[in-house]
Amino acid sequence: VYSLGIDEHRFRTVRWYKDDQQVWRRVEPWMTTFTNLATGQVIGVVDGRDSNAVKTWLKAQPRWWRHRVRVVAIDPSAAFRSAVRNWLPKARVSVDHFHLVKLANDMVTAVRRRVSWETHGRRGRGSDLTWANRLLLMRGYDTLSERGRAKLKSVLGQDDPTNEIGAAWGVKEQLRRMLACTTLAAAQRERAVFNEYVTLAAMPETTRLKKTIDTWWPAIATFIRTRATNAKTEAANVTIKNIKRAGRGYRSHANYQCRIMLYNAARTAT
Repeated sequence: VYSLGIDEHRFRTVRWYKDDQQVWRRVEPWMTTFTNLATGQVIGVVDGRDSNAVKTWLKAQPRWWRHRVRVVAIDPSAAFRSAVRNWLPKARVSVDHFHLVKLANDMVTAVRRRVSWETHGRRGRGSDLTWANRLLLMRGYDTLSERGRAKLKSVLGQDDPTNEIGAAWGVKEQLRRMLACTTLAAAQRERAVFNEYVTLAAMPETTRLKKTIDTWWPAIATFIRTRATNAKTEAANVTIKNIKRAGRGYRSHANYQCRIMLYNAARTAT
């Protein structure tokens, strides 16, 4: 396996039980999936979504296998990153750009809500243009039609008295431009513009986003070089959820994992 994908999926709802000492324990509702990004094949499933779960699975693999892995695509998870660094010494971490854009969209939403409270003293309503068109703010500017762009300009012009929502939207769009770069040199130039936008915006929400980007920049740089994403791992998780639905749920974690691996083995054989 040259490129590896790691992602989590929910196995069941949170459950609690009493152990032998009559102490309440939490049943971990998450599982972590390991996928070969070249083929999309699931090669491992373990309980939990923390660093120990990933370390346990990686530790069980042969040393020669671990040394062959060169790229690992993950979500922005410090736990996954720590495990990869410890057990895959020759692998570079690539962060999935989808989740970075989602963080930027969440930042825009947080600014919109704060401005609404500061301006109106309440939550957004249908009569507020920024609330009524909140999904328009989430869209990428390059995907909008001329009508959509005119609508966006009108919304920000009429219902953004402090220009903070527009500033947050500009930071989000600049992040998208940076992630769309295909060379590291171009990404560095776009990153400089992104940092300038964040400085001009001077808001805690945009500053927090910049700190996240700075923290994950080495992984972002790997993504720009390799374009390795967790898309195939996410697709595998959808298949896993369909297996669970077809079986009307599974009581045993072990049986559930065996069913997943058998399905993928049969798919590979054909």
